[in-house]
Amino acid sequence: MANPPDAVPAGPPVVSPGELLRRLRQRHPADPVTHVERVPPRVGAPAPWPSWAPEELRAAYARRGVVTPWQHQVEAAGLAYDRQHVVVATGTASGKSLAYQLPALATLLADPRATVLYLAPTKALAADQLRAVAALEIEGVRPACYDGDTPRAEREWIRRHSRFVLTNPDMLHHGILPGHAQWSGFLRRLAYVVVDECHVYRGVFGSHVAHVLRRLRRQCARYGRAAGPTFVLASATSGDPAAAAGRLTGLPVTAVTEDTSPRAGVTFALWEPPLLPAASSAAGPTPTPRREPSSRMAQADRRVTSGQPEPFPGAPSSSGEPAAGSDLTQVRRSALRETADLLADTVAAGVRTLAFVRSRRGAEVVATSARRSLDEAVPGLGDRVAAYRAGYLREERRELERALLHGDLLGLASTNALELGVDLIGLDAVVICGYPGTRASLWQQAGRAGRSGQEALAVLVARDDPLDTYLVHHPEAVFGAPVEATVLDPANTYVLGPQLACAAAEAPLTAADLELFGDGAKETVAALVEAGALRQRPTGWYWRHRERPAVDLRGEGGAPVCVVEAATGRLLGTVDGGSAHFLLHSGAVYLHQGVSYVVDSLDLDDGCALVHPEEPDWSTHARDVTSLSVVSVRSYVDAGPVGLFLGEVDVTSQVVSYQRRRIATGEVIDTRPLDLPARELRTVAVWFTLSPESLIAAGVDPAEVPGALHAAEHAAIGLLPLVATCDRWDIGGLSTAVHPDTEAPTVFVYDGHPGGAGFAERAYGMAASWLRATRDAIAECGCEAGCPSCVQSPKCGNGNNPLSKPDAIRVLDVVLTNLPE
Repeated sequence: MANPPDAVPAGPPVVSPGELLRRLRQRHPADPVTHVERVPPRVGAPAPWPSWAPEELRAAYARRGVVTPWQHQVEAAGLAYDRQHVVVATGTASGKSLAYQLPALATLLADPRATVLYLAPTKALAADQLRAVAALEIEGVRPACYDGDTPRAEREWIRRHSRFVLTNPDMLHHGILPGHAQWSGFLRRLAYVVVDECHVYRGVFGSHVAHVLRRLRRQCARYGRAAGPTFVLASATSGDPAAAAGRLTGLPVTAVTEDTSPRAGVTFALWEPPLLPAASSAAGPTPTPRREPSSRMAQADRRVTSGQPEPFPGAPSSSGEPAAGSDLTQVRRSALRETADLLADTVAAGVRTLAFVRSRRGAEVVATSARRSLDEAVPGLGDRVAAYRAGYLREERRELERALLHGDLLGLASTNALELGVDLIGLDAVVICGYPGTRASLWQQAGRAGRSGQEALAVLVARDDPLDTYLVHHPEAVFGAPVEATVLDPANTYVLGPQLACAAAEAPLTAADLELFGDGAKETVAALVEAGALRQRPTGWYWRHRERPAVDLRGEGGAPVCVVEAATGRLLGTVDGGSAHFLLHSGAVYLHQGVSYVVDSLDLDDGCALVHPEEPDWSTHARDVTSLSVVSVRSYVDAGPVGLFLGEVDVTSQVVSYQRRRIATGEVIDTRPLDLPARELRTVAVWFTLSPESLIAAGVDPAEVPGALHAAEHAAIGLLPLVATCDRWDIGGLSTAVHPDTEAPTVFVYDGHPGGAGFAERAYGMAASWLRATRDAIAECGCEAGCPSCVQSPKCGNGNNPLSKPDAIRVLDVVLTNLPE
């Protein structure tokens, strides 16, 4: 869609992407660019407005600069207007919003009582869409955001008067559906449900959202809309979007995938930070770790972990910063520092730039470092760079979005909070600090630039990690591979049970409702009755408790913790409960828009951290200890030298200390103890053990056992979606040369969700097929030492070290030789 009139016109970039890249490369004696991919521009294919589109709506779009739509927009809008469920899965900036706005707004104009519900995974995206719909100035629509930031005084007005409500699945789950009686009029007239960026709903989170949508359909039917609303979904390019959208909604969905919009050319560079002397102190504030050698990793009290999300959702992910207990032998310049310099250089050249950083702390560090560099060159220029992340107050987020839209800001360092379809018109460059984990995310982030139709530059800065190193030296793995499919499983009983409990709390379940919730619903309801959660009566199944079921869709690890300035009582922001132990412990340095604070105290019971402003010359890095213990064995297979087990495990994590490090050099000043409670995840795991003798007989040297098991663990996690409908981010893993509970070399794969999610059970039931596919994937990969296609993991907590590809094949050969089919 065209620029809104209150935004700064994009205009041509100050310098071309090619010239800008040339200037950036000149900073280094050795060229850091390993590959440049030229994504050519594409000419658009317009189509006439559909005959059913009201003239008033066409005129509104014309005022916004949209003279004619593109063919894929018309195709998707026509299907939706004919009341067919549709998903439009096209590239970034292809105008997917018009594809759902057109039929929805046309229906609202034709039927003065009809309503529309829009769902976005983030508040920023919902706010952006609110601006877009409101700017059309369609009389009587009265669009409004209804989320956790909405003042209570406005909520009643929205329920009664808004006909286009924008919210998120969390608010639908926690607020709208439990209060469905207050929304009865809106639900009775609900014509369309728009599910934006639906590829985000994957894994356990996506499975939860799938049932939230089924609960929405159920309430619409209860209030008299028997046919139900029409679902219009928008997705980034993904594998088999129709099937994924069908699983999400429980309905047959038609996919529109041919992108007919024009696309500006993109110059995409793969950038490897330069090597530094081992003892160099020039690496900047966040040295990149090198893990301990395999001889140290082989000790019995060490463990190798991989597979994300973290066992305790919300804990900070690796972002190029040293992990607890790692050696600090600097090999390459920090990706964070390199990203900060690139951001400063592009802003100095007058190029609007967005830098994506994997962690919140990393985003603050990049923004602060870029501001400092710019102010040294041109005093005051640093004010045109800011950080953007979750945890900011609503007013701050909206002001940052406005400043970037209007050109007051030239650079922004953001977490993936801005990855989704927020219309950031005028950006000419994107810098991506570290591979984001999937090709879908990579292209989403790169697509944030060039939305104005001008040529754009995208740069992927590799972290000093084998995965990133592999990608920047194997561009075919980035540019030649298909985008991943969206994986979710609504039949997962660990999700289905809590969601059926929520549905019963909203209104008694009936036999007809069980058909709506799909396979396994009858058996799950019977289990809930047996457990005492539901009571069966002739009229249905009733929720037995006064309080509602506590179901967390995203698994973020508890209520957010408020960050409060002790002297003034001013609320600075929030940190999710899962990250508080790492980011808000006593003595932690907390960054907020370039201002540094030190934490005085953390009260987990009250959910509050008190801080005071201070500019120390050191940063803080929490150190945690994680262990796994076997609680019980549900089932096992004795296969001689190999054992296969399914059971419950406790994964325990505790932040025990923190390091203070010099900002300038990364030098460790000291390590200070902390007294924080341990956090425990009781979940379900599948694991196999091998006798040391069998490994020696297979040719695995004892010193290589940790790398062999670690590589096998990574590959097994990557291949588990073949037999269990899951996402690798829902799975955790651990491997060790000697585990105290098994007293043998062991590989664990566990569900990263409390109580389990069913994935380990499926892996156990299909272990031979699963592990044979794992072995074949490793053996058939053309790489020599291991790569992301076989044994490297994008979320490895140990930096993909140690890994031994050939020994992993030997390990799996031993397992498969002995394990029965």
